[in-house]
Amino acid sequence: MESFAPQIAPEVWARFPEYRALSVVIRGYEPEHAVEAPSGGPAAWMDAHVSAWHEAFKGFGANPKRTAPSFDALVKRYRKDGLPTIHPLVDCYNALSVHYGAPFGGEDIDCYSGVPRLVLADGTEGFDTSKDGQPVVEHPEAGEVIWRDDVGVTCRRWNWRQCKRTAITESSRNLWFVIDRLPPMRVEDLEAAGAALVGALVAASPRAAASIALLAP
Repeated sequence: MESFAPQIAPEVWARFPEYRALSVVIRGYEPEHAVEAPSGGPAAWMDAHVSAWHEAFKGFGANPKRTAPSFDALVKRYRKDGLPTIHPLVDCYNALSVHYGAPFGGEDIDCYSGVPRLVLADGTEGFDTSKDGQPVVEHPEAGEVIWRDDVGVTCRRWNWRQCKRTAITESSRNLWFVIDRLPPMRVEDLEAAGAALVGALVAASPRAAASIALLAP
């Protein structure tokens, strides 16, 4: 199996030494059954974990009230109107994000150039997104924590907004997920979230191959 090993820059570990992430790779995803998302409300540590991510955002100069961590907005929507319906795969990892109280990101490996790298931006990297329904290229702020590949930014502000280029679609077959954790979420709960994701996707696509790696200093 071709290696797909995300990297985290030393300067990110130096600034956020308690950060941990789980990298989940699913290859050959061809669902034969419906993907089943978990039921149940937010994890007990959800609100404290949101607060920890707000502080992390402030730590690299972002305003979390203006650009909140992805799962912050997701849980607010869950509490107000319920989770949005997009397509079964995305619906599944959105439900897991709420259930485990952690940011989940999903990407199409085949749309990557090189491997994902979590770095501090220099501000020149391109980020393809849309504005008023039209495609645009933006740039992160210098010092912003970003995921990127050889082409440009794949996710701005750590886990705030993903680019269009590497987004999962219904035709995606080789998938990469990253689950982010700061205290007070335990590493054991992070690993349980990854196991639940793999369990749900392999149950839907029994011939898929899965691998999980803990990203730590």
